[in-house]
Amino acid sequence: MSYKMGAFTMFRSMTRRSGLKAALTAAVAVAAVLSAAPAAQADTLANVKAAGVLKVATEMQFPPFDMIEGETYKGIDRELIDEVAKEMGVKAEYLDLPWTSVLPGLEAKKFDLVIAPVTITKERMARYAFTIPISEATAALMKRAGDASITKPEDINGKKVGGGKGTSQLAQIKEFAAAKGLKVEFKEYVDSNQSYAELAAGRVDASVNSLPNLSYAAAQRPDTFGVVLPPFGKPTYFSWVGRKGEEDASLVAAVNEALAKINKDGRMAAIHKKWLGATSELPTTVPEPSF
Repeated sequence: MSYKMGAFTMFRSMTRRSGLKAALTAAVAVAAVLSAAPAAQADTLANVKAAGVLKVATEMQFPPFDMIEGETYKGIDRELIDEVAKEMGVKAEYLDLPWTSVLPGLEAKKFDLVIAPVTITKERMARYAFTIPISEATAALMKRAGDASITKPEDINGKKVGGGKGTSQLAQIKEFAAAKGLKVEFKEYVDSNQSYAELAAGRVDASVNSLPNLSYAAAQRPDTFGVVLPPFGKPTYFSWVGRKGEEDASLVAAVNEALAKINKDGRMAAIHKKWLGATSELPTTVPEPSF
Protein backbone atom coordinates (compact mmCIF):
# COMPACT_ATOMS: atom_id res chain seq x y z
CA MET A 1 0.00 0.00 0.00
CA SER A 2 2.84 2.33 0.93
CA TYR A 3 4.70 1.49 -2.29
CA LYS A 4 1.61 2.17 -4.41
CA MET A 5 1.00 5.49 -2.71
CA GLY A 6 4.66 6.47 -3.11
CA ALA A 7 4.61 5.61 -6.81
CA PHE A 8 1.39 7.56 -7.31
CA THR A 9 2.83 10.55 -5.44
CA MET A 10 6.00 10.40 -7.54
CA PHE A 11 3.94 10.18 -10.77
CA ARG A 12 1.75 13.09 -9.73
CA SER A 13 4.82 15.15 -8.82
CA MET A 14 6.43 14.39 -12.18
CA THR A 15 3.17 15.26 -13.94
CA ARG A 16 2.98 18.55 -12.08
CA ARG A 17 6.61 19.37 -12.96
CA SER A 18 5.93 18.46 -16.57
CA GLY A 19 2.80 20.59 -16.61
CA LEU A 20 4.62 23.46 -14.99
CA LYS A 21 7.37 23.25 -17.60
CA ALA A 22 4.76 23.22 -20.39
CA ALA A 23 2.94 26.12 -18.80
CA LEU A 24 6.16 28.13 -18.52
CA THR A 25 6.99 27.37 -22.14
CA ALA A 26 3.50 28.47 -23.21
CA ALA A 27 3.74 31.61 -21.08
CA VAL A 28 7.05 32.56 -22.73
CA ALA A 29 5.48 32.01 -26.15
CA VAL A 30 2.42 34.13 -25.29
CA ALA A 31 4.64 36.89 -23.90
CA ALA A 32 6.64 36.88 -27.11
CA VAL A 33 3.47 37.21 -29.18
CA LEU A 34 2.11 39.98 -26.98
CA SER A 35 5.39 41.88 -27.06
CA ALA A 36 5.45 41.62 -30.84
CA ALA A 37 1.78 42.62 -31.34
CA PRO A 38 2.15 46.32 -30.45
CA ALA A 39 4.94 46.65 -32.99
CA ALA A 40 2.49 45.63 -35.70
CA GLN A 41 -0.50 47.59 -34.39
CA ALA A 42 0.90 50.57 -32.49
CA ASP A 43 1.17 52.92 -35.44
CA THR A 44 -2.06 53.94 -37.18
CA LEU A 45 -0.24 55.59 -40.09
CA ALA A 46 1.69 52.36 -40.78
CA ASN A 47 -1.58 50.42 -40.78
CA VAL A 48 -3.21 52.94 -43.11
CA LYS A 49 -0.34 52.77 -45.57
CA ALA A 50 -0.23 48.97 -45.41
CA ALA A 51 -3.95 48.80 -46.20
CA GLY A 52 -3.76 51.64 -48.72
CA VAL A 53 -6.92 53.10 -47.20
CA LEU A 54 -7.54 56.06 -44.87
CA LYS A 55 -10.93 55.56 -43.18
CA VAL A 56 -12.61 58.87 -42.37
CA ALA A 57 -15.99 59.86 -40.96
CA THR A 58 -18.20 62.91 -41.10
CA GLU A 59 -21.84 63.97 -41.04
CA MET A 60 -22.82 64.45 -44.67
CA GLN A 61 -25.52 66.98 -43.82
CA PHE A 62 -23.33 70.03 -43.25
CA PRO A 63 -23.07 72.00 -46.51
CA PRO A 64 -20.88 73.28 -48.00
CA PHE A 65 -18.37 71.15 -46.08
CA ASP A 66 -20.20 67.84 -46.42
CA MET A 67 -23.30 66.98 -48.46
CA ILE A 68 -24.82 64.31 -50.64
CA GLU A 69 -26.17 65.30 -54.06
CA GLY A 70 -27.97 62.42 -55.71
CA GLU A 71 -25.83 59.57 -54.46
CA THR A 72 -22.53 61.46 -54.54
CA TYR A 73 -20.67 62.76 -51.51
CA LYS A 74 -19.45 66.30 -52.18
CA GLY A 75 -18.13 69.37 -50.40
CA ILE A 76 -15.05 71.08 -49.01
CA ASP A 77 -14.08 68.16 -46.78
CA ARG A 78 -14.46 65.63 -49.58
CA GLU A 79 -12.17 67.59 -51.89
CA LEU A 80 -9.61 68.34 -49.20
CA ILE A 81 -9.39 64.77 -47.88
CA ASP A 82 -9.01 63.44 -51.42
CA GLU A 83 -6.01 65.73 -51.87
CA VAL A 84 -4.60 64.71 -48.48
CA ALA A 85 -5.01 61.02 -49.29
CA LYS A 86 -3.27 61.59 -52.61
CA GLU A 87 -0.32 63.19 -50.81
CA MET A 88 -0.15 60.23 -48.44
CA GLY A 89 -0.31 57.69 -51.26
CA VAL A 90 -3.56 56.09 -50.10
CA LYS A 91 -7.27 56.22 -50.91
CA ALA A 92 -9.89 57.85 -48.66
CA GLU A 93 -12.85 55.74 -47.56
CA TYR A 94 -15.81 57.80 -46.30
CA LEU A 95 -18.33 57.02 -43.57
CA ASP A 96 -21.52 59.05 -43.01
CA LEU A 97 -22.60 59.32 -39.35
CA PRO A 98 -24.88 61.55 -37.25
CA TRP A 99 -22.83 64.35 -35.69
CA THR A 100 -23.41 62.97 -32.18
CA SER A 101 -21.80 59.66 -33.21
CA VAL A 102 -18.72 61.04 -34.96
CA LEU A 103 -16.36 61.72 -32.05
CA PRO A 104 -17.45 58.65 -30.02
CA GLY A 105 -16.81 56.55 -33.13
CA LEU A 106 -13.29 57.95 -33.38
CA GLU A 107 -12.58 57.03 -29.77
CA ALA A 108 -13.94 53.54 -30.37
CA LYS A 109 -11.49 53.21 -33.31
CA LYS A 110 -14.23 52.62 -35.87
CA PHE A 111 -12.21 54.74 -38.33
CA ASP A 112 -8.93 56.67 -38.49
CA LEU A 113 -9.86 60.35 -38.70
CA VAL A 114 -12.81 62.72 -38.29
CA ILE A 115 -13.15 65.08 -41.24
CA ALA A 116 -16.36 66.67 -40.00
CA PRO A 117 -15.40 70.30 -39.38
CA VAL A 118 -14.87 70.51 -35.62
CA THR A 119 -14.44 73.81 -33.81
CA ILE A 120 -11.27 73.90 -31.72
CA THR A 121 -12.17 74.41 -28.05
CA LYS A 122 -10.18 73.98 -24.84
CA GLU A 123 -12.35 71.07 -23.72
CA ARG A 124 -11.97 69.22 -27.00
CA MET A 125 -8.26 69.94 -27.27
CA ALA A 126 -7.71 68.22 -23.93
CA ARG A 127 -9.30 65.08 -25.34
CA TYR A 128 -8.45 64.98 -29.05
CA ALA A 129 -5.60 65.75 -31.45
CA PHE A 130 -6.55 68.53 -33.86
CA THR A 131 -5.10 69.11 -37.30
CA ILE A 132 -4.18 72.57 -38.52
CA PRO A 133 -7.33 74.55 -39.50
CA ILE A 134 -9.18 73.79 -42.72
CA SER A 135 -11.54 76.79 -42.52
CA GLU A 136 -12.72 79.72 -40.46
CA ALA A 137 -15.55 78.81 -38.06
CA THR A 138 -16.70 82.03 -36.35
CA ALA A 139 -20.25 81.58 -35.04
CA ALA A 140 -23.05 83.70 -36.51
CA LEU A 141 -26.82 83.85 -36.89
CA MET A 142 -29.16 83.53 -39.87
CA LYS A 143 -32.68 84.96 -40.00
CA ARG A 144 -35.53 84.91 -42.49
CA ALA A 145 -35.01 87.26 -45.39
CA GLY A 146 -36.67 90.60 -44.79
CA ASP A 147 -37.04 90.14 -41.01
CA ALA A 148 -36.40 93.70 -39.87
CA SER A 149 -36.78 92.74 -36.19
CA ILE A 150 -33.29 91.17 -36.21
CA THR A 151 -30.53 93.45 -37.45
CA LYS A 152 -27.83 92.51 -34.93
CA PRO A 153 -27.14 89.47 -32.68
CA GLU A 154 -28.65 91.10 -29.57
CA ASP A 155 -32.04 91.29 -31.32
CA ILE A 156 -32.70 87.60 -30.58
CA ASN A 157 -33.93 88.68 -27.14
CA GLY A 158 -37.39 87.19 -26.61
CA LYS A 159 -37.09 84.98 -29.70
CA LYS A 160 -36.48 81.33 -30.61
CA VAL A 161 -33.11 80.19 -31.93
CA GLY A 162 -32.37 76.80 -33.47
CA GLY A 163 -29.06 75.01 -33.76
CA GLY A 164 -27.37 71.63 -34.11
CA LYS A 165 -27.38 69.54 -30.96
CA GLY A 166 -23.96 69.25 -29.35
CA THR A 167 -22.36 71.88 -31.60
CA SER A 168 -19.93 74.53 -30.47
CA GLN A 169 -22.01 77.21 -32.18
CA LEU A 170 -25.09 76.36 -30.11
CA ALA A 171 -23.00 76.45 -26.95
CA GLN A 172 -21.59 79.84 -27.96
CA ILE A 173 -24.98 81.45 -28.60
CA LYS A 174 -26.23 80.22 -25.23
CA GLU A 175 -23.17 81.75 -23.59
CA PHE A 176 -23.64 84.97 -25.57
CA ALA A 177 -27.30 85.24 -24.53
CA ALA A 178 -26.48 84.61 -20.87
CA ALA A 179 -23.69 87.21 -20.88
CA LYS A 180 -26.02 89.79 -22.46
CA GLY A 181 -28.94 88.95 -20.19
CA LEU A 182 -31.10 87.94 -23.17
CA LYS A 183 -34.15 85.73 -22.80
CA VAL A 184 -33.96 83.23 -25.64
CA GLU A 185 -35.71 79.92 -26.23
CA PHE A 186 -33.26 77.45 -27.80
CA LYS A 187 -34.31 74.58 -30.03
CA GLU A 188 -31.87 71.74 -30.71
CA TYR A 189 -31.90 69.65 -33.89
CA VAL A 190 -30.09 66.58 -35.18
CA ASP A 191 -28.48 68.56 -38.00
CA SER A 192 -28.29 72.10 -39.38
CA ASN A 193 -30.67 71.41 -42.27
CA GLN A 194 -33.48 70.73 -39.81
CA SER A 195 -32.76 74.02 -38.08
CA TYR A 196 -32.85 75.84 -41.42
CA ALA A 197 -36.15 74.18 -42.34
CA GLU A 198 -37.67 75.27 -39.04
CA LEU A 199 -36.44 78.81 -39.67
CA ALA A 200 -37.95 78.88 -43.16
CA ALA A 201 -41.24 77.57 -41.73
CA GLY A 202 -41.30 80.27 -39.05
CA ARG A 203 -41.02 77.89 -36.11
CA VAL A 204 -37.78 79.53 -34.96
CA ASP A 205 -36.66 83.12 -35.53
CA ALA A 206 -32.97 82.46 -36.18
CA SER A 207 -30.50 79.63 -36.73
CA VAL A 208 -26.96 79.48 -35.37
CA ASN A 209 -24.00 77.98 -37.18
CA SER A 210 -20.57 78.96 -38.46
CA LEU A 211 -20.40 81.99 -40.75
CA PRO A 212 -19.21 79.89 -43.76
CA ASN A 213 -22.16 77.49 -43.40
CA LEU A 214 -24.72 80.26 -43.04
CA SER A 215 -23.27 82.32 -45.89
CA TYR A 216 -23.53 79.30 -48.16
CA ALA A 217 -27.12 78.53 -47.09
CA ALA A 218 -28.19 82.16 -47.59
CA ALA A 219 -26.50 82.32 -50.99
CA GLN A 220 -28.41 79.21 -52.10
CA ARG A 221 -31.76 80.66 -50.98
CA PRO A 222 -31.46 84.46 -50.88
CA ASP A 223 -35.26 84.92 -50.97
CA THR A 224 -35.58 82.82 -47.81
CA PHE A 225 -32.55 83.55 -45.62
CA GLY A 226 -30.28 86.40 -44.61
CA VAL A 227 -27.12 86.40 -42.48
CA VAL A 228 -27.04 88.57 -39.36
CA LEU A 229 -23.83 90.61 -39.34
CA PRO A 230 -21.48 91.07 -37.65
CA PRO A 231 -20.96 87.54 -36.28
CA PHE A 232 -21.45 87.33 -32.53
CA GLY A 233 -18.74 84.70 -31.90
CA LYS A 234 -15.05 85.04 -31.21
CA PRO A 235 -12.78 84.25 -34.18
CA THR A 236 -12.50 80.46 -34.31
CA TYR A 237 -11.51 77.74 -36.78
CA PHE A 238 -12.61 74.36 -38.05
CA SER A 239 -10.15 71.47 -37.97
CA TRP A 240 -10.19 67.73 -38.43
CA VAL A 241 -9.72 65.44 -35.45
CA GLY A 242 -7.57 62.43 -34.63
CA ARG A 243 -7.01 60.41 -31.48
CA LYS A 244 -4.45 61.50 -28.92
CA GLY A 245 -1.53 59.28 -28.06
CA GLU A 246 1.59 57.78 -29.61
CA GLU A 247 -0.36 55.31 -31.73
CA ASP A 248 -1.99 58.09 -33.78
CA ALA A 249 0.63 60.85 -33.55
CA SER A 250 2.28 59.93 -36.85
CA LEU A 251 -1.05 59.92 -38.70
CA VAL A 252 -2.01 63.38 -37.44
CA ALA A 253 1.47 64.64 -38.35
CA ALA A 254 1.17 63.21 -41.87
CA VAL A 255 -2.25 64.80 -42.36
CA ASN A 256 -0.89 68.14 -41.13
CA GLU A 257 2.04 67.90 -43.53
CA ALA A 258 -0.32 67.24 -46.43
CA LEU A 259 -2.70 70.07 -45.44
CA ALA A 260 0.21 72.50 -45.15
CA LYS A 261 1.35 71.58 -48.66
CA ILE A 262 -2.17 71.93 -50.06
CA ASN A 263 -2.51 75.33 -48.40
CA LYS A 264 0.87 76.55 -49.63
CA ASP A 265 0.44 75.54 -53.28
CA GLY A 266 -3.02 77.12 -53.59
CA ARG A 267 -5.19 74.01 -53.77
CA MET A 268 -6.98 74.84 -50.49
CA ALA A 269 -7.69 78.40 -51.63
CA ALA A 270 -9.16 77.09 -54.89
CA ILE A 271 -11.46 74.71 -53.00
CA HIS A 272 -12.60 77.50 -50.66
CA LYS A 273 -13.21 79.83 -53.59
CA LYS A 274 -15.32 77.18 -55.33
CA TRP A 275 -17.55 76.43 -52.33
CA LEU A 276 -17.49 79.63 -50.25
CA GLY A 277 -16.95 82.24 -52.92
CA ALA A 278 -13.98 83.62 -50.99
CA THR A 279 -10.70 82.65 -49.38
CA SER A 280 -9.23 83.50 -46.00
CA GLU A 281 -5.87 83.35 -44.28
CA LEU A 282 -5.65 80.35 -41.97
CA PRO A 283 -3.17 79.61 -39.17
CA THR A 284 -0.37 77.26 -40.21
CA THR A 285 -0.29 75.69 -36.75
CA VAL A 286 -3.05 74.56 -34.41
CA PRO A 287 -4.21 77.78 -32.68
CA GLU A 288 -4.78 78.00 -28.95
CA PRO A 289 -8.59 78.11 -28.44
CA SER A 290 -10.11 81.16 -26.77
CA PHE A 291 -12.92 79.27 -25.05
